[in-house]
Amino acid sequence: MNNYVIGLDYGSDSVRAVLIDTQTGKELSSNVHYYQRWKNKEYCNAAINQFRQHPLDHIEGLENTIKYVVENGNVNPADIKGICIDTTGSSPIPVTEDGTPLALTQGFEHNPNAMMVLWKDHTAIKEANEINELAANWGGEDFTKYEGGIYSSEWFWAKILHIAREDEAVKNATHTWLEHCDLMTYLLIDNKDLKSFKRSRCAAGHKAMWHKDWNGLPPEEFLSKLDPYLAELRGNLYDETYTSDLVAGNLNAEWAQKLGLTTDTVIAVGTFDAHSGAVGAKIDNNTLVRVMGTSTCDIMVSPEEAVGTKAVRGICGQVDGSVIPGMIGLEAGQSAFGDLLAWFKDMLSWPVDNLVLTSDILSAEQKVALREEIDANFIKKLTEDAEKISLEESIPTALDWINGRRTPDANQGLKAAMTNLSMGTRAPHIFKALVNAICFGSKKIVDRFEEEGVKIDTVIGIGGVARKSAFIMQSLANVLNMPIKVAASDQAPALGAAIYAAVAAGIYPNVIEASKKMGSDFEAEYFPETEKVEAYEALMASYSELSTFVESITK
Repeated sequence: MNNYVIGLDYGSDSVRAVLIDTQTGKELSSNVHYYQRWKNKEYCNAAINQFRQHPLDHIEGLENTIKYVVENGNVNPADIKGICIDTTGSSPIPVTEDGTPLALTQGFEHNPNAMMVLWKDHTAIKEANEINELAANWGGEDFTKYEGGIYSSEWFWAKILHIAREDEAVKNATHTWLEHCDLMTYLLIDNKDLKSFKRSRCAAGHKAMWHKDWNGLPPEEFLSKLDPYLAELRGNLYDETYTSDLVAGNLNAEWAQKLGLTTDTVIAVGTFDAHSGAVGAKIDNNTLVRVMGTSTCDIMVSPEEAVGTKAVRGICGQVDGSVIPGMIGLEAGQSAFGDLLAWFKDMLSWPVDNLVLTSDILSAEQKVALREEIDANFIKKLTEDAEKISLEESIPTALDWINGRRTPDANQGLKAAMTNLSMGTRAPHIFKALVNAICFGSKKIVDRFEEEGVKIDTVIGIGGVARKSAFIMQSLANVLNMPIKVAASDQAPALGAAIYAAVAAGIYPNVIEASKKMGSDFEAEYFPETEKVEAYEALMASYSELSTFVESITK
């Protein structure tokens, strides 16, 4: 009898569902839903790095995508045995005592502070600095040590503390906070007891300072020194966490009816997109999986005996079971990857948007056609011209910190910069410099892992950038001076979530076995071009010099 599972993957701009045959890993149906409120830039203010999302965007996306794959997958809904959800993170949401997102309650429908605080929201830089100062100097355990030794404004406690201080009404109306992956899982399951609900090990360990060494979350004694509210909140959070090969509950009757499924379908514990993406790409020991989208997440796994009690410096955490149960999951990443190139496109588009497309000379139909033509060719043309620029030419040096630095050594207060501009610098030169910058930022991460004794034998790229831009992937292979494989799946995180679902449903005994059978094959491999490696080393040295200077002048 055939068995099927669904992986649901929440990205920054959209959510996608895939229906997977557990015997072959074949994708039978998929669907994508774009967040409409987010697309309209509601509840966001880029000038202060405020990025919030309304939970209705996510709930509508869940219903639309899963219903579609169930209806169009040509399988018996009773044979769909499991669902697992992955999301971005840390993206916490305030909820009421019955688990209702605060933004769905009266009086908070349009309050940005009642929304999900998206991973790339950096309004909590001050609070993150306070956490780091206290952790280093309070005289007790350093609760940041398994999160690279530096707590980030992108993470759970800093964001909650910022909202609590900024908005008394939200603080008073909130019973507890759920990570996005936990909220969507809780929404679907039949068990509505928040206290016994199985929270994600991945989210808690990497972003909320949860660790078995101190029996869970940081204690009230520590949290109260930051703010009495956090100590009070701790009692409404959790002690235990769970890996995503486990069952969180069965699909409840309400959602079974909405989605066209049965209540026999199990819902696995939630996870983060990068970690499930690594599983979808068949991650193994000494393998670095680069999840390359708006940002990057760099994921590795290691046997516990290899890492031991060593705290790897400057990364985004090391957590037992966050990727593969029984192994230590290691995470690093860049706050902007595709986002850096998107910023450049938006900047160059200003005269088009504000002069050309507002002109009375063009008809409405011509404006629409022109916009579509420009969007289709913008990055393509920049890439073609950038590829033609010799490395011997004068190329600007740029930093990739347009949204701060995630790793190594988190500092979201840093800004991007550029040097070596001249009258001969054109848009393709700057584009090439930005591509170099995101590759150099990647090299810093690889170097840090290796400096800390974490061996890397293989690099795998997944995501839209990896599959669509040969220019970026070849540049990255040259900068890293390592071959890079590209996973064939368009939906590696959703596929990884489906793999977790297959284990939770009892179809496979463990994640490794399921990944071998269901994981993505590889469609391409990029090798370093020997004649260019030395030139990139010189450009990398310039990047390092600029990095040191900008960091030295940043207050």
